[in-house]
Amino acid sequence: MPKIKTKSSAKKRFKALGGGGFKRSFAMKRHILTKKTTKNKRQLRGTTMVDKRDVASINKMMPYA
Repeated sequence: MPKIKTKSSAKKRFKALGGGGFKRSFAMKRHILTKKTTKNKRQLRGTTMVDKRDVASINKMMPYA
C-alpha cells in the first residue's frame, strides 16, 4: 500500500501526545497586538489541548503521529 502524506499545515500546528491527544497553541497572537489588552495577550501564552471533537479529524491529517 502507498504511504499517506501528512498535512503540512497540521504538523506545524499540532503536537501529538502519548495518550492520543494533541496540544495546540492559541490563535490571535501573531499581529495587530497593539489593540489587544495585556491581560488578553498574557492569557494567549502557552498551549492547550485540542478539543475531543476535533481529534478524529486531526488523526486523519496526521496518520503517523
